[in-house]
Order: sequence, then structure tokens, then C-alpha cells
Amino acid sequence: MLRETLQQAINAGAIIVKEYFDKQFKISNKEGINNLVTEVDHKSETAIINVIKENFPEHYILSEEAGEIKQNSEYKWIIDPIDGTVNYANGIPICCVSIAIEKNGKMLMGAVYNPFLNELFFAEKNKGAFLNNNPIKVSEKNDVSSSCLVTGFPYTYLDMPNGPLQVFEKFIRKGIPVRRLGSAAIDLCWVACGRFDGFYEHKLSAWDSAAGFLIVEEAGGKVTDLSGNDYNPYQPGIIATNGKIHDEMIRIVNGGNL
Repeated sequence: MLRETLQQAINAGAIIVKEYFDKQFKISNKEGINNLVTEVDHKSETAIINVIKENFPEHYILSEEAGEIKQNSEYKWIIDPIDGTVNYANGIPICCVSIAIEKNGKMLMGAVYNPFLNELFFAEKNKGAFLNNNPIKVSEKNDVSSSCLVTGFPYTYLDMPNGPLQVFEKFIRKGIPVRRLGSAAIDLCWVACGRFDGFYEHKLSAWDSAAGFLIVEEAGGKVTDLSGNDYNPYQPGIIATNGKIHDEMIRIVNGGNL
């Protein structure tokens, strides 16, 4: 029943997202420049939450726009109604709906759906990761110098040693391709299916990464915080890789040379 509800919820959000794409809608700004929220975010979120409440009214919900709907439950739904809102607001179809289910503090299921590419990524703990019901796995690259990486930049810049721009410069000065898609959930899923070999970002929220990090792990990859500790989506930094380049990525992101 959980998986069926997750499927219904992510489809409900995706229908809204697709319906309004490249049309006129209201856009407002949150903290920081170009940290956008649209009326479609809210409509998608409402559709998703309605599905969850209909099936599991007692479950806790954490969603990007609505915040926390607190319940005394071992289950928590973590929702991003549109991950990649800036892309969406500009008619760029690199965006998705992301939903994760946490049980007793551990990620149980995650789904990420880009309706424009018709790509639905799904994972359940200890049961593997899938793209449109086909099993996926991470890449086999063995070193960072031959890898294709992806990253993102926070809306409010973190003034810290080895910050986003410094790390980015370090990679590109060595000729390593580093992409910036604008959707952390898609970044993670594309690591999971081997399109990218590694992803790092200095500042994310739980709804950005909760589903995607489980998908990477279930595809055979490795996910940690920036220091190499076990990943917790409620802290900001993340490194997700195929596992083979992980230690090297941690070293470089923390100031080491290529």
C-alpha cells in the first residue's frame, strides 16, 4: 500500500507540473536571489498531500512549501513538489517531483519523476533501484580525472573554506567536466543510473536529497556528507558517487589537489 500510494502521489504532482509547463503562472521569490516558488509548486504539493492524507492520514509530512504537518507516526513523507523550480519557471524541462518515505528515521522508499523525459526513478531499501521498472546501477569509473561530475550552487552563498566556487574551479582547471543541471534530485538519479560518476553540493535541504540518495545507494553507489560521514538529509552537504571515486572526491572537496 505504501508503494502504491507513493506512485499515486508522484503521478498526481507530475500531472499538475506538466499541465502548467511553459504557460503563464504566478512566481514569487524566497530568501536569496532567484530562489523561486511558483503557484504550480503549491498546486503540485496540494495534490501530493491530498493523496497521502487520503491513504495515510496519520502520517507525518515534511514538504518544501507547506513545511511540517506533524503527526505522532513512525512514517514521514518528504516532498519536493518541483525540484528545479528555476528551470521550470524558465521553461527548461530539467525538473521533477521528488518524494521519499522515512520510517523510524531511516529512508524506506524514494521516487523521482521527470514527466518531460518520462523518467521515473524508484528505490526501496535493500530491494534495488529502478528507472521505469528497469534495474539501474552506478558507473565503473575508477578515478576523478576521467569522470563526469555534477554539482549545484546554493542560493545563499556559503562563505566557507573550499566553498562551491573554489571546488568547482579546481575541477574545471584540470579539464574535468562538471555539469550544473539545477535539480539535485535529478543529479542524484543520474549518478544512480551511471550518467554521472559523482555529485557534490554544499547546501541542500532534506526534500532535495531524501529520495535521490536512497536511489544512489540502492544502485550500488555511496553517499556521505562532505566529510565522509554517513549521510543524513537533514544536514546540508553531500557527496554521492559510484563508490569507486568516493574517497578521492572527499579529499578534493575538502581542499586536496587533483
